[in-house]
Amino acid sequence: MNKEQEKLKARAEELRREINYHNYRYYVLDDPVISDAEFDSLLAELKALEQKHPWLDHPASPTKKVGAEPAEAFSTMKHSLPMYSLDNSFSLQEMREFVRRIKKNIPGTEPSFWVEPKLDGLAVELIFDQGVYAAASTRGDGYTGEDVSANIKTIRNLPLSLLEKENQPEYLEVRGEVVIPKQDFLRLNDLKAQRGEKVFANPRNAAAGSVRQLDPKITASRPLYFFAYGVGLKRFKGDYQWNSQEEISTGLRDLGVPVVQKGKVCRNEQEIEACYEQQFKEREQSSFEIDGLVLKVNELKLQEKLGFTSRAPRWALALKFPALQGRTIIKDIHVQVGRTGVLTPVAILEPVKIGGVVVSRASLHNENELRAKDLKIGDQVLVQRAGDVIPEVLKPFKEERNGTQQEFVFPDKCPACSGPVSRLNQEVALRCLNMSCPARLEQGLIYFVSKNGLDIDGLGRKWIKILIENGLVHSPADIFRLDKKDLLPLERMGEKSAQNLIASVSEARKKATLPKLIAALGIQHVGSETAKKLAENFSNLDELSVADEQTLQKIEDIGPEVAGSIVKFFSNPDNQNLVQEFKHIGLWPVHRPESGKEQPLKGQKILFTGGLQNLTREQATERVESLGGKVTGSVSGNINIVVVGENPGSKLDKARNLGLKIINEDDFLELIGS
Repeated sequence: MNKEQEKLKARAEELRREINYHNYRYYVLDDPVISDAEFDSLLAELKALEQKHPWLDHPASPTKKVGAEPAEAFSTMKHSLPMYSLDNSFSLQEMREFVRRIKKNIPGTEPSFWVEPKLDGLAVELIFDQGVYAAASTRGDGYTGEDVSANIKTIRNLPLSLLEKENQPEYLEVRGEVVIPKQDFLRLNDLKAQRGEKVFANPRNAAAGSVRQLDPKITASRPLYFFAYGVGLKRFKGDYQWNSQEEISTGLRDLGVPVVQKGKVCRNEQEIEACYEQQFKEREQSSFEIDGLVLKVNELKLQEKLGFTSRAPRWALALKFPALQGRTIIKDIHVQVGRTGVLTPVAILEPVKIGGVVVSRASLHNENELRAKDLKIGDQVLVQRAGDVIPEVLKPFKEERNGTQQEFVFPDKCPACSGPVSRLNQEVALRCLNMSCPARLEQGLIYFVSKNGLDIDGLGRKWIKILIENGLVHSPADIFRLDKKDLLPLERMGEKSAQNLIASVSEARKKATLPKLIAALGIQHVGSETAKKLAENFSNLDELSVADEQTLQKIEDIGPEVAGSIVKFFSNPDNQNLVQEFKHIGLWPVHRPESGKEQPLKGQKILFTGGLQNLTREQATERVESLGGKVTGSVSGNINIVVVGENPGSKLDKARNLGLKIINEDDFLELIGS
């Protein structure tokens, strides 16, 4: 190897180490020290090096997360040590009996317990050989699983090599859960429903289905995450070992492996119960589906003494949360028309309380889903509500049918405008093709003024409906043509209310940014993040509206489907006219990226608690991000500044206990130059 090759090899190795380190800071510590742009620059340099010099290729390179060629089928892989399932308990009383049984079986000891949230995902085992990712398999029957090495390799937060540590294991089997965030699960199901595909039953089902794709590129496109909860075989140099579950969790984290968050040591039943109550209360705020807690005897030597039954360890227990399910009746099925014209069947339910929330409606997604579940009006059904996930009808109780149940007949005309409905591009979903359909108009305008759009204060669903019914708005541009004399004749609209609404609309026009306006248009597959990327590449709507698919696909993360959707939207004459109307009424934000713009908050993590008087939370967040900072929602020692508004919550007390820097709104406004 000549000097030039040695130099290239050294640079590639340096880039891999640096990228792995920053992935560790971002995914494991939740404390990035460089911006996304700087990270992307490092990754781009490494990609370019490996493409130009193929001999630099490395199996553990962070550039390997795009997916390999499709497999014809999964082969099997045996586990070195069995991956046992856990015994379940469904009450605190059963948990207390478990603790008493442990103490009885190891007399003379006072065991502590490692307690962590039980993520509801797909159990897998990863193998790291000499610190490098080598293989992965599903749990399978506990003894043999499916070889999903190529797919697991694409997971975004998974390191392909362990961080270099003095006590790095020579060989390590890491066990954990592959999960998908709840909000990403909803988006994925919405997309599948629009395409007429079978939707996933729950986030666990979505994670498992994504990992078991024969084409790793499909797995790579899914928002999957991995979190470790234990290990199988492990070999260290010398006599070094991990002696407890706590040490395993800390050790994996130090090696760069993301672990299940909020794990802690509990010394007795009372501490476990307090942890259970806290986690149960916070489960709906979690980004991931949590269905209980896992309790493990913390000391590994005691685990060894307790041993296993034929199917489960005697030293561990899954303490499940109460199921968020209920039984009710489908009173009727309505068809809802969305802003893109998709007709969605919705079950009207006899109200039932599930997890403290009264559920009276549930989406049935599309006609195929309704038929596959064989649902009828009048059926007794099982309904599930999991976290923030929209309530879902799981199944009918067919054995209880008495002949009064009725088949639902899907309409052959739009229920809102009686216009024609059809399936586009072989979709299963039916769509109303009438651009002037009042239901499409109503849903589109509601989205336009919502927080996802221009966020017009005081103009919500109720007033949009009234404005349409009174013929005052026929397009988003009409909102900005409203004046007081239009509003005063409306029922429950007084002088002051009319004045406030006009002021809100005027303020929204002045404060509208190009990313917000693009997002507000409701283009299929274009959310707030994609809108930001578009605004970075086109200075106004005129430029965006004439872009072709090839140009759009040059933008990061915009593929053929998104590009086609954008082009299709702007090729519609009504939408082209709308763009010109926006220009005419002065709703015309222009985005001009400032080169070398000062970023005084670069690398800073900001937490808001309490209400702000001069900015909405969203405006404050946008301002922080524009100045290089990052807004977070939870209190930790990594936060740089806590901004306190009116009526702050418990986060303020936690911030004080951690000794974090705390400022008021006036100080914050001065900090951001407002």
